[in-house]
Amino acid sequence: MTFTLHPKSCPLAAIRSLILQKKPNIRNMSSTIRGPRPASVVVLHRALAPAFETFCRANRGPLPLLGRSEPGKWVLPALGAISGTRMDRPQFRKYEFGTCTGSLTSLEEYSEQLKDMVTFFLGCSASLEGAWEKAGLPRRDPPGHGHTTVPCATVAGFCCPLVVTMRPVPKDKLERLVQASCSLMGEQGQPVHIGDPELLGIRDLSRPDYGDPVPCQPGEVPVFWPSQLTSLEAVSSYQTPLAFTSAPGSTVMTDLKDLEAPAGCPTPEVHPISQDPLHYSITSASAVQKIRELEAVIAVDPGNRGIGHLLRKDELLGASLSLSHAHAALLTTGFPTHFSHEPPEETDGPPGAIALAAFLQALGKGVSMIVDRRALSLFQKLVEEAVEQGVLKTPVPILTYQGGSAGAAQAFLCNERDPKSPRFDHLVAIERAGRAADGNYYNARKMNIKHLVDPIDDLFLVAQKIPGISSTGVGDGGNELGMGKVKEAVKSHIRNGDVIACDVEADFAVIAGVSNWGGYALACALYILNSCEVHGRYLRKATGPSHAPGEQRWTEALPSVAKEEKMLSILVQHRVRSGVSGNVGMEVDGLPFHGTHAQMIQELLDITTGRQ
Repeated sequence: MTFTLHPKSCPLAAIRSLILQKKPNIRNMSSTIRGPRPASVVVLHRALAPAFETFCRANRGPLPLLGRSEPGKWVLPALGAISGTRMDRPQFRKYEFGTCTGSLTSLEEYSEQLKDMVTFFLGCSASLEGAWEKAGLPRRDPPGHGHTTVPCATVAGFCCPLVVTMRPVPKDKLERLVQASCSLMGEQGQPVHIGDPELLGIRDLSRPDYGDPVPCQPGEVPVFWPSQLTSLEAVSSYQTPLAFTSAPGSTVMTDLKDLEAPAGCPTPEVHPISQDPLHYSITSASAVQKIRELEAVIAVDPGNRGIGHLLRKDELLGASLSLSHAHAALLTTGFPTHFSHEPPEETDGPPGAIALAAFLQALGKGVSMIVDRRALSLFQKLVEEAVEQGVLKTPVPILTYQGGSAGAAQAFLCNERDPKSPRFDHLVAIERAGRAADGNYYNARKMNIKHLVDPIDDLFLVAQKIPGISSTGVGDGGNELGMGKVKEAVKSHIRNGDVIACDVEADFAVIAGVSNWGGYALACALYILNSCEVHGRYLRKATGPSHAPGEQRWTEALPSVAKEEKMLSILVQHRVRSGVSGNVGMEVDGLPFHGTHAQMIQELLDITTGRQ
């Protein structure tokens, strides 16, 4: 029997056997790990080995390969190599045609079958204990493991749901623990979900599929890591005639320590994005810094309106993180400030909304727009011409809503009126007229324009009561939909604020000198997040392949000076006027496109793509 040994990644049991035989042969799969570390075992027929190895590489989160034997070179773990279990307890599971048919303390009786089999060694979540200590948290009972509804990437017949392990973490220690686990274990230490288990398809934490439940105490948040027990599901799914795995709770000790993050490994940050359902997101500190730069850039106040008093830190970050997790977004825009002209719309709002729609399309998300019924024809033409001019790749559906019965808003937002089945999970208003406390809608000069505005605000109000729907408002004066979140500051610091302040809140209030800039910044922030491997891994739950940073279709979908010039030209052709001056021309809010707006767009792009 011959073996190939890599000194940094061989089980101690194997080392004992191999020293006696003096002919090692186990292939290393990870060159960054070192020192004692537990591993689980999967043993498959040699014909399945290439497919299973590919499956593991496609789903590195739950199935991190440490090493594998060459075909037929089975090395039986020696007594004492098993971690955390008694030797008289089953250490292996036997599978026949996908069904577990037995639990075994040894595989010695299958020595003939093992000659045609390959052994895989997988890293496992038991390695988190070091991170727990580094974060200064007391040890808890071993966590249970449960199925999710998250599918692993399928490879040649291996297909199964992700299995996760949950550990309750005090809310004020979340980021410390995540950073500790990543510093010790690299990407394998990064959780795949923080918050409500139902977002993973887990309905009852008290009934794990493997092991015992670990209850969450008041002040604790459930944190989920990928589990190596995903391998049991993968073996079961293939229905091969014979296979073996480690039994749940049993591991083989290797000579590997916990992973140390390689030099330059991104520092993760944890940020809340929803309270109902409870949901946190993760991204890198460098991505957060870039998004904060975007937020600062768009906060300049060219009209001297006093918007600096409305600013709240990290609203752009929260909005973009929430949108990054969304599956279907509903955008709205349209502020009929020029009520004596036709059309009464202004050039601020539609370009920002269409720029955001273009990037959401590039991310593969569902995107729709909702506008006033009287403006439906105008927006249909704007979208059609935006596609013709290359500003949009594909048309965006244009919807309307005029209210009616008490349940009309919920019926619009939800499939079959069911609040557990929303059609959209994020609403975005960009320079959209917002309802004031007296029920009217006002432009900046206190003119009531209610007769031109449909009650789209109702959708934002009802969304606050539907778990799973978040909202963002983008504004530059305080009378826009969503600015109810900062209405007290609007009343105190914005001219006519006591009358015009929007009373309807959004979860996130993005403040910009010109609202279009807020739409551009949201698109740029989404590019930054989805080009960040830390965030991308969290989005895909550590399954499937990663996207290349700055993927070409994302780069092409970013707002650009050329595209936004085309979009503004389309508006001008339809006689849409500048908001402040009322001019029909290449300006927004009285500011010229060439110079002010073009410069802003380029500055946002330079921050986003690193060309500073």
